[in-house]
Amino acid sequence: MVSLMKNIDYKKIAKEVISLEIQALKKLKQSLNNNFNKAVAAIVNCQSKIILCGVGKSGIIANKISATLSSIGTPSFALSASDCSHGDMGSISRKDILILISYSGNSKELKNIINYANRNKVLLIGITSKKNSDLYRNSNIKLITPEVKEAGLDIVPTSSTINQLSIGDALAIATLKKRKISSIDFKKFHPSGSLGERLKTVEDLMLTKNKIPFIGEDILMKKALKIMSDKNLGTLIVRNKKKITTGIITDGQIRRLNEKRLNFNSLKVKDVMTKNPIKVEKDTLATKALSIMNDKKITSLCVRSPKNKLITIGILHIHNILDKNIY
Repeated sequence: MVSLMKNIDYKKIAKEVISLEIQALKKLKQSLNNNFNKAVAAIVNCQSKIILCGVGKSGIIANKISATLSSIGTPSFALSASDCSHGDMGSISRKDILILISYSGNSKELKNIINYANRNKVLLIGITSKKNSDLYRNSNIKLITPEVKEAGLDIVPTSSTINQLSIGDALAIATLKKRKISSIDFKKFHPSGSLGERLKTVEDLMLTKNKIPFIGEDILMKKALKIMSDKNLGTLIVRNKKKITTGIITDGQIRRLNEKRLNFNSLKVKDVMTKNPIKVEKDTLATKALSIMNDKKITSLCVRSPKNKLITIGILHIHNILDKNIY
């Protein structure tokens, strides 16, 4: 028995499963119609909550879709189909939208929920594969997922659940685009974890106010070097008497001047600085700022004021990004 098991090519089995699921997704893509547009419009215009429910594997899919909707700022939660018959239907109000998921559309656990939705005029979106089912007949918006071949005896829910999950993802992303949710908006719902770190903006990491190493244009470089040493940032932001940023000085520049054996101590800052330093908006993603630094081979960025792009309100050093393990 053991020797026979060793001869099984498990990769082949995996590829067969994936192939069946790819075929199912292709059928789903072709089956989408205007009802999908109606479902997205209903979700976008909902003034209350999006409630999802399913039985068995479909219930697990309902939880995932609900979590995705909530993550883009669409209030949502999933209900247990069995618990609904024991009091949880009190969670559903007339202003809510109810999304029921069932491959057969005839799961007995869903009948009470369908009846409740119809009696109370709750908008019902049904996701099912059977047009002759209770769910299809009683749904206000009907989303049909095509009948597909399951992997494993053609009965284990695999291809069908992939389709349910995918149409849920499609609803969520279409909603996100319709509402014009930006990465900054998305960040509000993901403040922690690796995703939260990736969504940090320049504003989250920049140095501000008295921590910005400002220096005047007419100050001698001898004094500028002392200020640079005191600030311990390796950068000075040069501005004129009107507080408009005119240049930047970095320790790299100082190093190159030293290598040329130039006596620059008596020079003024404006004679040494690099003019028109690169600036970014405060809502720029930190990952984007890091990319700019790498492309331009620089270690600091000025953060410009939204009211006056010539004025610096912050400075972002590459170490501020790398210290947060943002790459």
